[in-house]
Amino acid sequence: MSEAAILPTTRDEAWRYSDSEYLANAMPEMVNHWRTLEVSPGETRTETSVNLTSGDDAIGGGIDRLRVHVGAGGRFEAFKTIAGGKYRRIEIEVTLDEGAHFEFGGVTVGGGDKVQEFVTRTIHAEPNATSNQVVRAVQWGRSTGNFLGRIEVVRDAQKTDAGMNFRALLLEKGASANTKPELEIFADDVLCAHGAAIGQLDGQAAFYMAARGLPPEVARKLQVQAFIGDAFVAIADDKIRQKLLDYTLDQLENAKL
Repeated sequence: MSEAAILPTTRDEAWRYSDSEYLANAMPEMVNHWRTLEVSPGETRTETSVNLTSGDDAIGGGIDRLRVHVGAGGRFEAFKTIAGGKYRRIEIEVTLDEGAHFEFGGVTVGGGDKVQEFVTRTIHAEPNATSNQVVRAVQWGRSTGNFLGRIEVVRDAQKTDAGMNFRALLLEKGASANTKPELEIFADDVLCAHGAAIGQLDGQAAFYMAARGLPPEVARKLQVQAFIGDAFVAIADDKIRQKLLDYTLDQLENAKL
């Protein structure tokens, strides 16, 4: 049976936190479809998107899978927000040649019973490549935000510098978040790190702002804005960064801030 005809299940490690009902009813050829992108040596390519749609849940349209090869000295940047649909997954696999860079910023924003996830695999295939990933999740209701990130450093990829950071903000008790960072390193002269934290809004910070005259709802919104903004700091264009942040914050209208 061909790969395109096989559906993944939550027994597969890379899909362990996914929506099992969604996968069981999706179309295999859509779930298993990969987009491809070639970044030429020295070139910079950027993708930004805000997933707001709620359709295509029954056929696999909620899954976007991208494979990228970045040539020597090239740079690939991806900044994504997932907000719509019962189940949404953005998966990016990047292979880096010598001196290349991968920058990723992702935000999940969801309420109800949504399941939203980013999955990345970063392959440092040659020396002196760098990568940086920042993912933020804001969940309420009974929604779930996931990040599965894997960094692979091959034997000759010396001077690799790679990092991943995931933080989740749970606005209600029923919300949840999952993360699974992985490092597979075969070179000995590298810098690789990951970090994760899951929690609630900082009550002390809210009290500090309220003491200075800010209404509680404004104080909470500012906290969330700063939290989300971490994922978009690396966007060089101020207008694009602000536009993406504004679109993302707009999805918090139904959140209990």
